[in-house]
Amino acid sequence: MRIQVTRTGGLAGRPARAELDTAERLDAPHVHALAREAVAGASRIPSYGVPDGYHYRIVVDGRTVHCADPKLTDSQRELISLVLRQGVSLPAVGD
Repeated sequence: MRIQVTRTGGLAGRPARAELDTAERLDAPHVHALAREAVAGASRIPSYGVPDGYHYRIVVDGRTVHCADPKLTDSQRELISLVLRQGVSLPAVGD
C-alpha cells in the first residue's frame, strides 16, 4: 500500500509532503487498518479548519481525501504523523 500525505497551511505556511510504502513493513497490517479508518473519516473535497491550522491531503492507493486541524480523527492524526516522520520526503507542491 502506498500512502502519501501533503500538509499545507500553518503559521509559517511551509508545505510538507511524504510517501510511505508499506510493502516491507512489519507493522503493515496496523498501518493498513489505520489508513482505512483515516480515509473513512475524511472528505473527498478539501476542508479547511481554523485560520493558520494545517490542512492535509491523504492519498491511499490512488484514493484522495482531505482533512484539517483541529477536526482530525485519532487515526488520521496517527497516520499523518507516521507518514510525515517515517515516509520518504517528496518535493512540496509547487517545488
